Amino acid sequence: MLVRNFPRRTLLIVLTATLTLAACNVGATPAPTVDVNAINTAAVATAMGQISAQLTMTALSAPTNTPPPTVSPLPLVTSALPTATGGLPGTPPTLSFNITPNTTQVAGLTPIGTAGVPVSTAVLGDSCNNSVYIADVTYPDNTVVKPGTDFNKVWRVQNTGTCLWDDGYKLAFIAGDRALDPTSFAFTDSADFVSGGETADLGVDLTAPLAEGTYSATWRMQSDSGVFFGTMLTVVIVVQD
Repeated sequence: MLVRNFPRRTLLIVLTATLTLAACNVGATPAPTVDVNAINTAAVATAMGQISAQLTMTALSAPTNTPPPTVSPLPLVTSALPTATGGLPGTPPTLSFNITPNTTQVAGLTPIGTAGVPVSTAVLGDSCNNSVYIADVTYPDNTVVKPGTDFNKVWRVQNTGTCLWDDGYKLAFIAGDRALDPTSFAFTDSADFVSGGETADLGVDLTAPLAEGTYSATWRMQSDSGVFFGTMLTVVIVVQD
């Protein structure tokens, strides 16, 4: 009996152990499948991230040393100073200036003359047409005239040219207070003609303004071709009641 029952008991134990082990393996997680493509993609992404970080750090840690552009200084404007000449020790130098007058003629105006030079030699016209002021015959400058008074201003002038002041010539108003109602003197009468070298008294009719004050006006000789020449002649009056 004992010999027959032992194998049967042993078989039962082995069978029980087998079923127990099989029950323990039920529900166990299977071993994961390895995805080679995923591993390669992750490795490439990691490598690119490291390279990018390395390039960023290199750019930040290595600033450029490009020198700034060179700025050329602008030339300074210089001006010549007066010439200084030496003197005795302890005395300031003597400065010399160019005092040559500006003789450039202004268009429409002719210089009357310079100090120390006779008016007759001033450049006022040409050899044909020229004149010079001699004196005031009536109403010298700053003469007091009552308001509204008619008066005749007369100058004494000399024909310093060679041409005859005849028909077409006139003493023309060129500037000043039109309140004086200025007129011009025309050489229309042969009795008024003035030959070269002669002296004549030339006059114009004027009227003192009604308002008090100082008034002035200017005249000049004009040729039959319309060219002005000679000394400018002026009148200055003080209108006062």
